[in-house]
Amino acid sequence: MTLTANTLFAALAHDIRLRCLMLLLRHGELCVCELTHATGAAQPHVSRHLAQLRELGLVADRREGLWVHYRIHPALPTWIQGVLRETAAGVSEQSPFSDDERALSTMTNRPATARCA
Repeated sequence: MTLTANTLFAALAHDIRLRCLMLLLRHGELCVCELTHATGAAQPHVSRHLAQLRELGLVADRREGLWVHYRIHPALPTWIQGVLRETAAGVSEQSPFSDDERALSTMTNRPATARCA
């Protein structure tokens, strides 16, 4: 699917999708469990929105055992990368984005350790 401005901004209009994208932009790659912990949303809810972002081509995923890791799709057009970067710069100090960062920083048992939370 080719991303248009309408589909991009529709994707960004949902709170969980936008929060996940901002976290992925800052951290590069995160497991679903990390995104769930950071946002405080239920895992099925986060997974459903990540699947929508994947279908649009905004994120790519990688499976590792039981875990699915997401990242911003590396082949995004330059204009979309710019929109995401500018958005992240503008909201990083605002709630809920700053709260998500704080919650993620306190998460124990992140995927790099023996077990994901």
